[in-house]
Amino acid sequence: MTRSEIVTRLREDHKRFAVMISSQTDEDFLRAADGKWSAGHQLDHIYRSVKPLRTAVKLPGFVPRLLFGKATHPSRSYEEVVSGYKEKLAGGGKAKGKFIPKPVEVGHRNSLLIKLTDTVESLSKKIEKMDEEKLDSVVLPHPLLGKLTLREMLHFTIYHVGHHHKMTMKNLGK
Repeated sequence: MTRSEIVTRLREDHKRFAVMISSQTDEDFLRAADGKWSAGHQLDHIYRSVKPLRTAVKLPGFVPRLLFGKATHPSRSYEEVVSGYKEKLAGGGKAKGKFIPKPVEVGHRNSLLIKLTDTVESLSKKIEKMDEEKLDSVVLPHPLLGKLTLREMLHFTIYHVGHHHKMTMKNLGK
């Protein structure tokens, strides 16, 4: 995907997720059947996943390079990143540490939706100003996939919100 395609998908897919979350009844928002995450958990997890990426792209360029090095491989396609993620999930990969969601009360739904929307918009604006080369040279760590180029991390972020959107709908029997 090109930079402009990535930005469009980031905005559209996160908006679709936010609309779905905001349309849930209070009961559905809190429902966590059979140990699955509630819609509130899903929302918190997506926000926890996007926030560090937004923070990373706001850093001066030398900081990620100093911390994580430079890309040693060409960026993989969206499909390749998704395939790698699905393999990790099939092997038992799960969210851990700061990415494990906290319970979200119904009264906090709107403020968390606003935070997510603002974070995605801030990330998108920053990506819009980058050149294509930077997307392929900056490296960031992913807790399951290891070091990814920024383009790969953005591919993951797009897939990730769709994945959790589908999981939420499935868990609600919709």
